[in-house]
Amino acid sequence: MWGGNETESTNFILLGFFPEFRYTTALVSIVLLIYMAAFIGNTLLVLLIWLDSRLHTPMYFLLSQLSLMDLTLTSSIIPKMVANFFSGWQSISFLACGTQIFFSLTVAIGECILITVMCFDRYVAICNPLRYPVIMSPRMCWQVAAMSWAGGALTSSGHTAFTLHFHICSPREIPHFFCEVMAVLRIVCEDISAYEKAVVVTSILVLLLPLSLILSSYILIFLAVLRMNSPEGRNKTLATCSSHLCVVGLYFGPGMCIYMRPGSAKTPKLNQGLFLFGTVLTPLLNPLAYSLRNKEVLCSLKKLMGRFQSTR
Repeated sequence: MWGGNETESTNFILLGFFPEFRYTTALVSIVLLIYMAAFIGNTLLVLLIWLDSRLHTPMYFLLSQLSLMDLTLTSSIIPKMVANFFSGWQSISFLACGTQIFFSLTVAIGECILITVMCFDRYVAICNPLRYPVIMSPRMCWQVAAMSWAGGALTSSGHTAFTLHFHICSPREIPHFFCEVMAVLRIVCEDISAYEKAVVVTSILVLLLPLSLILSSYILIFLAVLRMNSPEGRNKTLATCSSHLCVVGLYFGPGMCIYMRPGSAKTPKLNQGLFLFGTVLTPLLNPLAYSLRNKEVLCSLKKLMGRFQSTR
């Protein structure tokens, strides 16, 4: 039981995004449609990679893990948000709130690790192709995937437990469309300045360190591309690298804006917009970035569609 100015219930109230927006119903409907498209797109990409033996390479294996992380992130947030809006029931339990915090941080950290490894994969394939099968072996790929999930889960567990141990002020209203760390910290009754600094330090390790490795690797990659004699090979390499760089921007850009600004918990509207982009649009754009510009994925898709039509 909470005392003083705190409520007796452990439930939270999600206020949703942009409460003053006049056309919220239309916006939520669009978000639901985009979520369904992103869910189908990532699921289809994972199936293509797993079913087509031509896509059983380290790059596509890591891409399938990235799609699984996108599915985990968006499915842990959007369905609950849509159900709350159309039912008019804004409450979320303490356990469900902690679950959303855990999965959102797990996936965010895991994706940073995974995208960095995907960059390393491109670096080895282009700059050291003779050793590529040895360095990026199937065993190494599974170990990297496990490290990404485990590293994200361990870091997320600490932040989730620490965030939820604070005393929450009454009313327990979270100015967000899901339980996000910065939004929950905004309704804490205690002084959290020290913890906010810890979040910024963690963000530097999780975001800036991988980003510096990615940029360093791509400098070496572009230098190697410039030395290529084959225009066809150069164009193919640049197409693959440009897709990966688009994904890097989609994931690292919003994360740096949210978690690397001191006092970012005090800017809920900006955070909501960035998270709406990260949880809805990024999972949709990720499979498009790799499929529409990749002949191997398109050929695999046509092959799967041909099989489906022949069975009918």
